[in-house]
Amino acid sequence: MTTTGTEASLTWPQVLAWRLDRHLLDPVGAEPVAGVVRRLGAVLSMDETAAELVVRTRRAASEPGELAAALRTGEVVKAFAFRGAVHYLAPEDAGAYLALRAAGRQWERKSWVDHYRLTADDWPAFRAAVREALTDGPLTVVELGQALARHRAYRHLLPVFEEGAGTLIKPLTWQGDASIGAPRDGRLTLQRLDTNPRWPGVPDLEAAGPWAITAYLRTYGPATPEHLQYWLGEGLSAGRARLTRWFAGLADEVVAVDVEGTTAYVVREDVDSLLAARPSTAVRLLPGHDPWVIGPGTKAAEVTPSSRRELMTRKANPVVVGGVVRGTWARRGDDLTVTWLEESPPPVGEIELEAGRLGAILGRELRLVIA
Repeated sequence: MTTTGTEASLTWPQVLAWRLDRHLLDPVGAEPVAGVVRRLGAVLSMDETAAELVVRTRRAASEPGELAAALRTGEVVKAFAFRGAVHYLAPEDAGAYLALRAAGRQWERKSWVDHYRLTADDWPAFRAAVREALTDGPLTVVELGQALARHRAYRHLLPVFEEGAGTLIKPLTWQGDASIGAPRDGRLTLQRLDTNPRWPGVPDLEAAGPWAITAYLRTYGPATPEHLQYWLGEGLSAGRARLTRWFAGLADEVVAVDVEGTTAYVVREDVDSLLAARPSTAVRLLPGHDPWVIGPGTKAAEVTPSSRRELMTRKANPVVVGGVVRGTWARRGDDLTVTWLEESPPPVGEIELEAGRLGAILGRELRLVIA
């Protein structure tokens, strides 16, 4: 470990140990649910069981249903965010990510205008009508369509809402008009965002961009410009040119480090803690598409060796040792099978301890088999 000027030389085990700490995985954290979501930036909600496990794996003490409870109380919100999917977000920070997502202004594309018969000039009034319809509380998508159909200008959209309106409602969350509420009888609901006291609104894009870059580096760094393009460019459609400009403007706050020959970037104030980090041997059983893997992307070989990339892309549950995907796990009832993918022998004792922790989270006595 050496420093030269403003740059530091680091090893990947050091980096991953520092990142495990930032992810509340080693040591496991004591943050409340909202604090975990805020630290991670976003938690995918495609699979609610997995989303809850993302959070509970990072909490020393947790309860079933606590993520859903945090949504009901407004401590976290749900919106269409990264890659068009629904994510849990911290309301305090969600606006910055949504500002980037809205930067592409997809609703102005000719295909959108032709399909929904809403021009760019129509959107302010349409958004206002949506907010008005949601004033008295959450509505299902169909109910929202029925409320909007009372306006002659939006009657033609009723069949769209009856079919789910998946694409049409996305920009409403990007622009801060609505968020996804607690489900009602298994049906998605929408609710106003501006009634949440934690919601500060959608910030100016030029303020949101640099903030999002530094937030990513604080949890997923050291990172390369390609990591930023993957997470904020491809993930939120922020645009490579914007990211390049925002990144250049952070020259006083972000410094380059060398990680085993790779030039990556960190927030300046994190360099000392990175240098002080010692390799971790922690074993963690994480759910499929956990932010630990998805945040840097499955192409990040330092976390996901190339031979395991397809497994992670297909949502296998990773067994992570020292920050590296070393195997997978699956549960059927009370049977927990860990498939070890390394030639070296597995750390049986540590896997047993983590299996016990997983069992405690799930409220089950798990029978462990290491294959």
